[in-house]
Amino acid sequence: MKRTNFFKSIQWKLVVIYALLILVAMQVIGVYFVRSLERQYINNFSQSLVDRANLLSYNISEGTAANESDLTTDQQLNQLLDQLLSEFTESTTLADDIREVQIIDTNSVVRATSNQNNQSLVGQRTASTFIQKSFATGGAQETLVYEDSNDRMRVVAVPIKSEVDGTTTGMIYIEASMKSIYNQMEQVTRILATGTLIALIITSFLGILLSRTITRPIADMRRQAVEMRKGNFSRKVKVYSDDEVGQLAYAFNELTDELMEANATTEAERRRLTSVLENMSDGVVATDRSLRVILMNDQARDMIGVDEEEAMGTNLQNLLAFEEEIIIPEDGTMPTKLIDLSTDEELFLVRAYFSPIQKHSGPITGLIVVLHDVTEQEQVEQDRREFVANVSHELRTPLTTMRSYLEVLAEGAYQDEELAPRFLETTQNETERMIRLVNDLLQLSKMDSKEYKMQKVKFDFVQFFNDIIDRHEMTKGDAIQFRRKLMKRRVYVHADQDKMTQVIDNIITNAIKFSPEGGTITFRTMLRAKRLVIGIKDEGVGIPKSNLKKIFERFYRVDKARARNIGGTGLGLSIAKEVVSAHGGDIWAESEFGRGTTIYFTIPFDTIVEVND
Repeated sequence: MKRTNFFKSIQWKLVVIYALLILVAMQVIGVYFVRSLERQYINNFSQSLVDRANLLSYNISEGTAANESDLTTDQQLNQLLDQLLSEFTESTTLADDIREVQIIDTNSVVRATSNQNNQSLVGQRTASTFIQKSFATGGAQETLVYEDSNDRMRVVAVPIKSEVDGTTTGMIYIEASMKSIYNQMEQVTRILATGTLIALIITSFLGILLSRTITRPIADMRRQAVEMRKGNFSRKVKVYSDDEVGQLAYAFNELTDELMEANATTEAERRRLTSVLENMSDGVVATDRSLRVILMNDQARDMIGVDEEEAMGTNLQNLLAFEEEIIIPEDGTMPTKLIDLSTDEELFLVRAYFSPIQKHSGPITGLIVVLHDVTEQEQVEQDRREFVANVSHELRTPLTTMRSYLEVLAEGAYQDEELAPRFLETTQNETERMIRLVNDLLQLSKMDSKEYKMQKVKFDFVQFFNDIIDRHEMTKGDAIQFRRKLMKRRVYVHADQDKMTQVIDNIITNAIKFSPEGGTITFRTMLRAKRLVIGIKDEGVGIPKSNLKKIFERFYRVDKARARNIGGTGLGLSIAKEVVSAHGGDIWAESEFGRGTTIYFTIPFDTIVEVND
């Protein structure tokens, strides 16, 4: 995760907030303090001027009383006024600030002034409205600002009262500069500005230190969040305090522990689910709401024959090649579908079971499809139907023949010396055929149900094979020749002699039945990988390659009409396959159409004994 810039961090924001608070506070305090101090300075300055003016007024009143004259009539007072005025300007503490002091009589005539530059005003009538206002109000004071010098002046007018009757005999006008006051105010302002700057620096430093107590746990929690995103739940946030931030850090640590437990539980559930999906014999496909594939286990990929990358995101209907459009109903119930994934070489049937993905009573968000291989079940069901049909057909043919012949005999044919024996012989043959069929079916049924137990004994199979060939050679006739290519060894096996006799008899009987006149049947024994291989070859018409794998199926006949005419039940090779498999061997056929067929089967052997000639 990218590191946060300091000027974008919470720490910087807190420092700025602290600094702004101090700045605003100092500005408010400074403005209030400066204005209050300015008013206080002006009031004190004005009061000092008024007090000095009152003292001068008192002195003038005393001087005029001693001369028994007033300011407007006694010309001898001019020297007295100048003297008092001179003493006033020299003795007062405001001498540096006072620019001019004028004594004005009741006729608004300037009788004296302290400003040597304005001596021409003495004896002149002043036109100042401020003086007129002062006579009217008994004194006044105000501040004047000279635009040319931008200098502030405080003017004060104090009346001169007569000691005799208390009437106003003149007016003292004082004009004083306020520059010293505002110089002091500038100094105070600079002090406040400097103090504010120092306070901001100290506040910023303290703000950085204090904000770290907040930002450091937050930064630690941020690092912990990054580690949690990577899957590391072992790291803990350090708790620095017991306040809200500390409680947040403590809660964050508890959240980390709970997330670690939840993640462990989720991971365990995920592993269990993955293990279940991968070890299921059925295929599982999950889709989203739009039926796009989002999950598929290996079994489903093997069944459908697609790669994971190819299947992800593919529409389910296209993936499973459904002819009908898949629509998820509102109630989520969907019927199963049988999917034919067969190839030219192999039958492969899959039944699809559908289950909706739904959170409680919310909308359906997807679909789970379970693919179950039902090839064997369907094959068994088909074999069962074919078996019933074949048994019914095999029994119906002889029964129909027997019924027809018996009806003819019942109608009087039994008295015919030529027809009666022939009809009885046919009926007897069909009866024996049905008996053989029923016996073969019973034997297959016992083998299927595992009720039959093999009576295995140890014997020399080569000699045993020779004896069976000898028996068939005595009954075969002269039209067929036997050729023996048997080993000159004694090969001992553990097997059921009766069952092995039945196997060999079935194969030899079929070879004799399907061999043409003058044909040769070849018998051969070989050793291969701890097994004895027995081969019986005829020179018949052979079996087409398309039918070669089916000859061991029950009731299967390559030429059904011929096999039925020669009395075959279609179960001989099926019984042979069951017996050989029960002995741990294999059986197969090799044939070239028009040139004969060879039936091979194997059986495990124990020992081999060489025979000396």
